[in-house]
Amino acid sequence: MRLPVLLQAPADPIPVRPIRIDAATTPRRLTLRAIAAAPRQMVPAAMLLVMHQVGESLVPVIMGFAIDQAVATGDPVRLALCVALLGADFALLSFSYRFGSRLGLLGIEAVQHRMRTLVADRLLDPKGVKGRAGLPGVSLSIAATDVNNLARAVSIAAWPVGEIAAVLLTGTVLMVLSWELGLIVLIGVPLLLFIMDRAGGPLRRRSHDQSALAAEASGKAADLLAGYRVLSGLGAQGTAADRYRKASRDALAGSLRAAGSQGVYTGSMNLASGLFVAGLAVVAGLRALNGDLTVGQLITIVGLTQFIIGPLSGLATNAGAIWAAALASAERVLSILQLPHHDAAHGDARPEPGDGKLSLTSVRTANLDGLDLDIAPGECVGLRATPAAAADLAALLSGGAEPDAGAVAWQGRPFAEYDLEALRAAVLVVPHHAALFDGSILDNVGLLTADREAVDAALDAADCAEIIDAAPDGLDTEVGEDGLRLSGGQRQRIALARALAQRPPLLVLQDPTTAVDSVTESRIAERLRAARGSGSTLLVTDAPALLAVCDRVVDLNAKATA
Repeated sequence: MRLPVLLQAPADPIPVRPIRIDAATTPRRLTLRAIAAAPRQMVPAAMLLVMHQVGESLVPVIMGFAIDQAVATGDPVRLALCVALLGADFALLSFSYRFGSRLGLLGIEAVQHRMRTLVADRLLDPKGVKGRAGLPGVSLSIAATDVNNLARAVSIAAWPVGEIAAVLLTGTVLMVLSWELGLIVLIGVPLLLFIMDRAGGPLRRRSHDQSALAAEASGKAADLLAGYRVLSGLGAQGTAADRYRKASRDALAGSLRAAGSQGVYTGSMNLASGLFVAGLAVVAGLRALNGDLTVGQLITIVGLTQFIIGPLSGLATNAGAIWAAALASAERVLSILQLPHHDAAHGDARPEPGDGKLSLTSVRTANLDGLDLDIAPGECVGLRATPAAAADLAALLSGGAEPDAGAVAWQGRPFAEYDLEALRAAVLVVPHHAALFDGSILDNVGLLTADREAVDAALDAADCAEIIDAAPDGLDTEVGEDGLRLSGGQRQRIALARALAQRPPLLVLQDPTTAVDSVTESRIAERLRAARGSGSTLLVTDAPALLAVCDRVVDLNAKATA
């Protein structure tokens, strides 16, 4: 039997309301928007959890009523009715809790998926961003831990609602039995909630600091792993490890401080709740001694007094600690979502099919001083440049930036007139570190778009035969996240084959063979020219073997020296 969609996780992601992010969005606003993003799950979840708490609070009421109206009078019919009523109440509260919690968890997961998608989209935005999102580990920490903390705030739309309903019902019942007790509950609980919010400030600050320290440690660990081979060659493993140890110790200390703050906060709120409940019990006992309460009423009050500890403690946890952690994480999530785009503007023109000419005329940037460069169709040009100048050139040719002066044109039209995606399909810029994704060699090279003939030719040109022969499953061998199952040289060759397989009219390669040996580099250089055919190629490199096969070489370093 198929369960209703509300009661099970569907195969596709659960849709949620759009979560608007703009420059005016504050951590508090983002948290509130996340809480309100899944009403289809959270509204019925809140209703069911209210029913659960109402059912829980009715247990002592029914028992007190049974003692006064059935046990004290010895009426078996009333006793049977009270037992039946108690059984129905337990069935109601059990059903409500099970399905209310399930719906609430579905809503939390839906918002978490949506927030994680927003962060990933921002980090992978083809338009790029101004500024820096941080180390890879920092971004990963925000996309995982902070998004998870923020999504947990969605629970505030359900569980605390039920807990508040329980407090209100308890206060109403106590008001009927004793107006003093009811007044204490209805006035004291809002005061407790206010204290919880004010006391959560230090916890929010500690949570934010702890998240930042943990992310820094993760980022350094990720960078250490990614660059381990380079570090080994420089003999710098010890220095890098010492830096990570310090960051890790700082993260541990931050975690302990945050955990200590949360413990003090939760303990203080539970103590305040306990004292509050103890006060209720004292007032009820005095009323009973004065003969103002029956035995059943006293049992009802005692039962409600014990019951209300749960909702009050839950409010300290759900509406207090979760809210504080969510605000701290929302600030870090916004540090990515509010990163501005690059200033480069683009039109909607699309390059003509086939080859074209690249022209850079008196281009000036922070690291390029009046660069003039033309690359004709089918021409292979080598370029020697500093890393900073190469980075500026890559940003210009990928459409992610505009020059401070001068013009960059493709097929006779300025870059700014082209649609960005269409331009990048015509002018493919491959950075020095071209990341691989977790899939097979074939998937990484073909990208599910290139035909098999192009893939085979590209693999041959990048000298990947020995990689495929040594791989356990040939082209179907999984390379791991970012190609971690491959050596540095193997990753570089697979990335080069991927670029060649796309057969763009202009291919810009930045140091494509720095991790391979000289013999392999020479073979790649010999095959690269034939593999490109009539396509144009710009090789930004100092490798003699690659520069030797170029039609001409432009040396920006020599110009800078002159």
